[in-house]
Amino acid sequence: MSAAPTTAFSAFTLEPFPRIAPGDDLVDAITGVLDARGVALADGDIVVVASKVVSMAERRHVDLATVTPGEQALELSARTGKPAEIVQLILDESTDHYLATERGPIIARHKLGHQLTSAGIDREGTTGAWLLPVDPDASARALRDALATATGARVAVVIADSDGRPDRRGATVISIGAAGIAPLRVTEHTEPGGRTKRQEETFTDLLAGAAGILLGQRGRGAPVAVLRGVVYTRDDSGVSSMLHH
Repeated sequence: MSAAPTTAFSAFTLEPFPRIAPGDDLVDAITGVLDARGVALADGDIVVVASKVVSMAERRHVDLATVTPGEQALELSARTGKPAEIVQLILDESTDHYLATERGPIIARHKLGHQLTSAGIDREGTTGAWLLPVDPDASARALRDALATATGARVAVVIADSDGRPDRRGATVISIGAAGIAPLRVTEHTEPGGRTKRQEETFTDLLAGAAGILLGQRGRGAPVAVLRGVVYTRDDSGVSSMLHH
């Protein structure tokens, strides 16, 4: 349970951020921008990182020429207008799916447990695609530990993903991985009559959304933001712990 509510916090992006190539060291890129700006991470900071650059660093790229669509993918492609190779990847990365409307988008239950548009797959032009990190919570822990070693600051890390929702147009930002921070914020209060009511908030989603105001969507060019002054409980259970598996 949180010790106190957050009454104010600040946020800033790390930019200009270098272009990340497959296999690049994200921590080197983050500390390089911090040094160039003359900014230091502080204990308690929350570093929010876009999942796309994590996938790039972890070499999660797929060449669509290597993907052979099956019958179900071809059928869904005809209905939605999505390339059959992308649809096949969605099917491969998910355990279940449905169409939000007659022509899509495809809402898929990713193998990790997240419900995501297109199973979180990010197209790269007409020839490639990026898959989500294999284990976003593990990726967040690795980033947190490496940042602590590089900067000496005790920070939390949230991996954020841009995602559409099935009930509305447009995209929002949610968390898919976290380290050093409890993914749920739990509060309790006593109602008249003495009954205690427990309330859970998907806290890392709230933080991802707050950072998303700065990170923006495709083409924004700022894949990392820092939130400072947020009160939170330190925890390593990760986003996976709050999913309905």
